Amino acid sequence: MKFVLYSKPGCHLCEGLEEKLVAAAHLPFELEVRDITTRDDWFQRYQYEIPVLCQVLVTEAGVQENPLPRLSPRASQARVEQLIQTYLGQSKAE
Repeated sequence: MKFVLYSKPGCHLCEGLEEKLVAAAHLPFELEVRDITTRDDWFQRYQYEIPVLCQVLVTEAGVQENPLPRLSPRASQARVEQLIQTYLGQSKAE
């Protein structure tokens, strides 16, 4: 399972979520962090929404990114892990 976190330097909300995702490394997922300031298409799409966490899905149609529900900046470590586990469980069921 792979997740992509869209963020940008200096965004404290992005940094907070990234820290919680890194702390959840004991769960079986890969995390890719993408800086939206490095590509104009990412910047145009996510500039007002970051941080955005997406689940990467590989389908017959190709690779797709499914944005996950936005977590509160005050979400606990346990809540972040619960969200990840929910999507890990869904991928196993498919």
